Amino acid sequence: MILSDKTIRKMLEEKSLTIQPLKDEQIQPASVDIRLGNTFSIVDDTPSGVITLDSRIEYKTITADKYLILPGQFVLATTKEYFELPDDLTAFVEGRSSLGRMGLFIQNAGWVDPGFKGEITLELFNANRCAIELTAGRRVGQLVFAKMDQAALVPYNGKYQGQTGATGSRVFMDTDKH
Repeated sequence: MILSDKTIRKMLEEKSLTIQPLKDEQIQPASVDIRLGNTFSIVDDTPSGVITLDSRIEYKTITADKYLILPGQFVLATTKEYFELPDDLTAFVEGRSSLGRMGLFIQNAGWVDPGFKGEITLELFNANRCAIELTAGRRVGQLVFAKMDQAALVPYNGKYQGQTGATGSRVFMDTDKH
């Protein structure tokens, strides 16, 4: 079941859902607008020009209120908001159509697990032939919350729990390596 604005407000008031900072106008009929934070990370060049799933990836990270994303560039960014989801609530991350129409793809894995705490890292890609100026604090997407039929037996407590800022891939920490 997708949560309504009324239920989102109630959960925020009861403190069973945390979104900080949050302006009242961010709460939409069936979602909460998410805003761009001020940290941006790009993959650092490697001597071999290859990154692997088994090695730590190095990133160049900057803090800025404005960021110019070049044509064809991929950058990690973060939400301005910090979230704490209860164990029976999940969320979908959706980019803004208005920005997609500019050629800016805003994505993350698209899913926030129950029990997650932290800022959400966004993967941004400029598919346009022009650079796009990004501004911290601007709406970039929305979070759609879905109530689970019951609390998760094992809520999220993975390698991104508590993340803040544009957090790079930690795939090298996976336990399913062969």
